[in-house]
Amino acid sequence: MLDCSSIQKSLAWCQGKPELPGIKRRLYYISKYQIVNWPTLRHDENGRLQVASYEGSFTLRADAKWLFIDVIPEKSQLTSDAQGEYPSQTQLNKLVAVHPGVGEEATAAAAYLNNNDNVFIVEDMHGKFRVVGSEQWTTKTTVSQDLGQGNTGTTSTTISVEATDECPAPFYGGTITTEDGVVSASGG
Repeated sequence: MLDCSSIQKSLAWCQGKPELPGIKRRLYYISKYQIVNWPTLRHDENGRLQVASYEGSFTLRADAKWLFIDVIPEKSQLTSDAQGEYPSQTQLNKLVAVHPGVGEEATAAAAYLNNNDNVFIVEDMHGKFRVVGSEQWTTKTTVSQDLGQGNTGTTSTTISVEATDECPAPFYGGTITTEDGVVSASGG
């Protein structure tokens, strides 16, 4: 007999506990082509998601590294909305990341991001890392630049990401291997 019991748990909130909004200043990205193996999201025997956190770490191709982008946290945001119809709804995770520069490096990054299927890792204000991009669906990245206006405007490179996933931006506690060394997303 098919077991359709709920895996849902109660969701408490302690009065007075602050929920800090936003993302931190640095995000990481890599082309999916550079990923050899993905960490896993655990499912039950009926295919239902059991956790909202990846287990394990991304395995990258030899010599591949996560790249970073420094962003303006006050202008950057990660959101997630349901999409599709019951019983096949998924999440559309959306990341808007604003980098202040528009020089050659920012322009080269824009050209790269516009034409690749990428994965992004962002850190929330509680120090937890979240993944935008999944193994199953293509990640759409569009980049725009604003060179500012007159002598009072500001410049920016805005990276807009849309990524379908079965979970709202899953948590990630693995490692992030960068050109500067290894970042432990578990906080250790």
